[in-house]
Amino acid sequence: MIALVDCNSFYASCEQVFRPDLQGKPVVVLSNNDGCVIAANKEAKALAHIPMFQPVFKIKEILKANNVTCFSSNYTLYADLSQRVMDTLREFSPIVEEYSIDESFVDLSHFDVDELEEIAHKIKETVHKNTGIPVGVGVAKTKSLSKMANKYAKKIPANNGVYVIDSEEKRRFLLQANKVKDIWGIGRKHTIRVEKTGAKTALDFAETNLAWVRKEMTVVGERLWRELNNFPCHTMEVEIATKKGIGTAKSFGYKLTEYSLIEEATSYYVAEVADLLRQQNSAATYLEVFLQTNSFSNTDHQYYKKIIITLEIPTNSTIKLTQEAIKGLKKIFKQGYRYKKVGVNLFGLIPDSEIQTNLFYQEQKSESKKLTKAIDALNSKFGKNKVKLASVGNREKEWALINEHRSPRFTTQWKELLTIGKSKVTVS
Repeated sequence: MIALVDCNSFYASCEQVFRPDLQGKPVVVLSNNDGCVIAANKEAKALAHIPMFQPVFKIKEILKANNVTCFSSNYTLYADLSQRVMDTLREFSPIVEEYSIDESFVDLSHFDVDELEEIAHKIKETVHKNTGIPVGVGVAKTKSLSKMANKYAKKIPANNGVYVIDSEEKRRFLLQANKVKDIWGIGRKHTIRVEKTGAKTALDFAETNLAWVRKEMTVVGERLWRELNNFPCHTMEVEIATKKGIGTAKSFGYKLTEYSLIEEATSYYVAEVADLLRQQNSAATYLEVFLQTNSFSNTDHQYYKKIIITLEIPTNSTIKLTQEAIKGLKKIFKQGYRYKKVGVNLFGLIPDSEIQTNLFYQEQKSESKKLTKAIDALNSKFGKNKVKLASVGNREKEWALINEHRSPRFTTQWKELLTIGKSKVTVS
């Protein structure tokens, strides 16, 4: 049996963990540069006139009139709390698939079916006790059914956040209660195709002739059909897949015309992606740098340019990648524009153990590797970017994202620990 554990309104819940005074009140989280609403808790969602993904400046008065608390995105906090949720789930099973930042599949096959209801409630209570994050738990024999059970657990208050499909009657009941379009993994085209046969519910689809499904929806549809009929087709994926490309592209807080500031931002982003590259023991063959103005502006002259650099030898050295990125940036930068974004992408990734070098490069590589290792160790011990290349500079406030409403990174930064009353918690 498989449980799908899904955090409720995750980003907003993370903020409420450290702001208990906001329990029961509307909370929203804003996108990069505080541009638009990207997440909301149930109280905010209940305010139907606060649409998601609307620019904040258009709904500013509505947010204020409804006493909605806004937070800038705090991904450092969200990632750390997510990991704490995952760690808690591993107390119940050694097999946990981290499906997304707020969703996990948990293998519960080592429990008796009679125990699952109690275990599901215990998972829900333990996660909340350990992290403060509320979750819903759906349990079934297949991933598709557990996903459906999870939604039903949250939808009906009487379920208290848990629903276990432990009988044929429950399976048929749940399928009957869901429309075809509500099936996890079924797209719009397939929904239309299935509904044309007269099928209205997930149960209708599950009882459709398999030969028709195989012919009209290929192997993807067949797997879905089998999953809904209690035949597992999607296995647990515990291993984290190695990324085939790593990149970052963030808008500046303000439009920039000065090359040196854009170069500093580029160096900063290269350091970020190079760090991720080393974490998965890969090296990049190609480096892409791009630069662009604000395409939504009606007054600015528009410019977009990118350059792809083939690295002489694949590398994960921040120093080497920064050197190449700056060379590329100089080639594509043009004076006279108000730039909004710069981005860096690494691709053609290979395991760093398979880098093909030459005799002379080997010596340089060894020196660079030692230096990079030392920098990584210092940053790991003293905090991100405590040691950095000079090209990163120290004017981050002049190009970084606007995040006027960002909460402290309570769980990862000593200086941002929660303050209680007038006394701040200190660590000796």
